[in-house]
Amino acid sequence: MAGRNFLLLHGFSHHRPPGHWQYWLANRLRARGERVLYPGLPFEDQPRYHEWREAVHWLLAELGNDGERIVICNSIACAVWMRAATEPRPDEEPVDRLLLVVPPDSDRVPDACADLRVAGVDGAAVRSTCRATIRVVTTDNDPFNPDCGAETYAEALWAELDLIPGGGHLGPIDGYGPWPSIEAWCLDPSVRLEANFPQLASI
Repeated sequence: MAGRNFLLLHGFSHHRPPGHWQYWLANRLRARGERVLYPGLPFEDQPRYHEWREAVHWLLAELGNDGERIVICNSIACAVWMRAATEPRPDEEPVDRLLLVVPPDSDRVPDACADLRVAGVDGAAVRSTCRATIRVVTTDNDPFNPDCGAETYAEALWAELDLIPGGGHLGPIDGYGPWPSIEAWCLDPSVRLEANFPQLASI
């Protein structure tokens, strides 16, 4: 029986650090026998949209069509995915599940990756890239999206929204290396993503 195939797309200046939840998640899923692609994208300290778009195209091809195809975008990769949706290619099939983690507000995207900014979201185009309801994960104190912009994205995408109190940009500095609920979601799409430290988030 065909299994699950995961593609993890990272954010700006990422370099796949061992303390990041994506690095942790890739290792956890591989240990379970899942197929995981977690590549470094081109020139991640000064990324250009067309290079990242081309990389995503070939990574989707490498992901194949044998089994469930699950894409997890973090930060600026969310913007790349949403923009790429408006430029569909005939050989790109919709994925089975799509998780957008802390998509940034274009006004807060650093100048070094200004080429990745998105001017508006075409909700129908993005929805067409995924067979299931899209999930968006955001926080109430994300410095890269401080004015509920991610919630606006979720509305445009008709997406499920998980709001994590006090999670910042959901990086290692915010306490998101190991993140059990995202691993649980990978295995069961009905799982809601939760704060790592709910007792602190409620203070």
